[in-house]
Amino acid sequence: MKTRRIVITGGPGSGKTTLISYLEKKGYGCLHEISRSVTIDAKNEGVEQIFLENPLLFSERLLEGRLQQFRDGLNLKLPYLFYDRGLPDISAYMDFIKFDYPVKFSEVINTNRYDVIFLLPPWEAIYKQDNERYETFDQAESIYYYLLKSYQKYNYNVIEVPTGTIQDRALYMINYLNRLY
Repeated sequence: MKTRRIVITGGPGSGKTTLISYLEKKGYGCLHEISRSVTIDAKNEGVEQIFLENPLLFSERLLEGRLQQFRDGLNLKLPYLFYDRGLPDISAYMDFIKFDYPVKFSEVINTNRYDVIFLLPPWEAIYKQDNERYETFDQAESIYYYLLKSYQKYNYNVIEVPTGTIQDRALYMINYLNRLY
């Protein structure tokens, strides 16, 4: 059985983590977002906002962590493995802040491929800022477009998941996957 690697991505506050948690409770394999842990680790090292203060270091840590998640998925035998964000998210955020990144980023992204990309659109009704999510809703909307462009740049077909209840969103994705595979 080949494990299908499924990315759930979207701008901040679009419901990704809630959706991943729901899918996990339903018995699906899921790998969680690591950017919050990278941010918290940096705070423990005395760097208050690592993404703002040193975006390249933040992105390098994300690249290492997401690449490790990708490799960890190689050993799993599941029909579907859901990732809360994928490697192309890193270049999308770097493009969003207009920060150049090393060629190795694109090489890693091109070499480690996912099977399906689901993109969650901005949804103001559920958007909340917190200590790790400092972007405004307008910025979240802009990030959504950078994510779309980034995945398309790496030749992915991006499937937008409609807003709705968590159950409806999960069902939309599972039905799509079941038709595809």
